[in-house]
Amino acid sequence: MVLEYNLQFFAKEGPGGEKTEDATPKKIEESRKEGSVAKSKELANGITLFALFITLRFGIKFVGPRLVQLFQKYWVHMSSLLESCDTRSILELLVEVAKDVLVITAPFLIVGFVVAFLANKVQFKWMVTMKPMKPKLNKINPISGFKRLFSSRALFDLLKAIAEILLIGYMAYTVLKKHSMEVFALYDMSIAQSLALLMDVIWELGIKISLVMLAIGLVDFMFQKYKHKQELKMTKQEVKDEYKNTEGDPQIKGQQKQRMRQASQRRMMASVPEADVVITNPTHFAVALKYDANVHSAPVVTAKGTDFLAAKIKEVAKENNIEIVENKPLARMLYYNVDLDKEIPPELYKAVADILAYVYNLKKAG
Repeated sequence: MVLEYNLQFFAKEGPGGEKTEDATPKKIEESRKEGSVAKSKELANGITLFALFITLRFGIKFVGPRLVQLFQKYWVHMSSLLESCDTRSILELLVEVAKDVLVITAPFLIVGFVVAFLANKVQFKWMVTMKPMKPKLNKINPISGFKRLFSSRALFDLLKAIAEILLIGYMAYTVLKKHSMEVFALYDMSIAQSLALLMDVIWELGIKISLVMLAIGLVDFMFQKYKHKQELKMTKQEVKDEYKNTEGDPQIKGQQKQRMRQASQRRMMASVPEADVVITNPTHFAVALKYDANVHSAPVVTAKGTDFLAAKIKEVAKENNIEIVENKPLARMLYYNVDLDKEIPPELYKAVADILAYVYNLKKAG
């Protein structure tokens, strides 16, 4: 009995092979445009909370007295409002309270916004893109959702959430237990004393929770970077395909260069019959020169080549009765130092002039 099976069923990453190659800069840039970056919300939240509580600690001298004044200011109107139940008066009072609260909390709101922005910016390079807002079918695909539900990222998020709950709960328990007797005595304290105690408790609890979230956020950020890097990995075939798409197929580029060289050589060989002289070394180098005083101030190299191409230049020169002069040093000097269709340098004027004079004399004598 013969069983037929497809070996592709055993492939880990499909026909493209296993994803072993690090993402190319182009793949990373495309990922960023799609809104896919390595970031940790916990790290950003931890930094923001820490900054807010530090601001609160140093800004308590500004906030505390104003909160007391605010409470005293509106507590006076409370009984009269309850007696009159005037809707218009209540609305006016609420608007006034909102304005006062906004003035007091504005510095903290500004600090929170700036720090939240910077906390995200330090994690990834800022880029404005609308692509993440476009609907994607794979986000509502139940199969893709099921895979994400049981992925390593989902498991890590679950463990992270459990760690946050346990650690933050433990911190809250220890802080409240430490200040429990003082909290129960709030009824016997003045408003200023109560606010001072509450601020101390909030400060201590907030800083400890912020530090816990910072620690969890750092671990989460490292994990997110690792997972993001793994997800962006490419197969060798994908790298090759990207190179072909961006830089072009090396084989095709080679063929294009070959055709360009051939076209350039054909144009060059077509200019040989118009040359005044061909200078050789005599077997390895050949350089064709033309001098037209009405166009150029010095002789121009119209063709040059080595070995096979040099032989072709000399062959065309013979067919068109172009004088061939052997001068080894000059031929090498012209070949290596003067580009096609360029005038010869001044230091070669004398040597070339002597050869051209010799060629013109031969033509006159002929």
